[in-house]
Amino acid sequence: MSVMDEERDLVVFEDDAGNELTMEVLDYLAYEGKEYALLTEYVEDEDDDGDEDEPVEVFIMEVRPVGEDQEEFVPVDEALAETLIKIFESEDFDDDEIFEDDEDEE
Repeated sequence: MSVMDEERDLVVFEDDAGNELTMEVLDYLAYEGKEYALLTEYVEDEDDDGDEDEPVEVFIMEVRPVGEDQEEFVPVDEALAETLIKIFESEDFDDDEIFEDDEDEE
């Protein structure tokens, strides 16, 4: 389930123990007919600038529609994640262009 903020696309996950983890969607990508999201752990305290050089852990998940207004985020295997991260990191990445190309194929 996706929880929208005015400026951020936030998703709340619950683990087997019932603990909630809020993730921020950094970007979306259409690849081979499926939609994927690039996520990172959401930090609520915006006053903490932290170390900008510190690496940020990111996650790639497939976005699957569930019902009319909900989405399910499903982890992908490591090989696919590596491929998708390379696409996200490429200088040529333009999510608008990728989604337009995907829509043209339908």
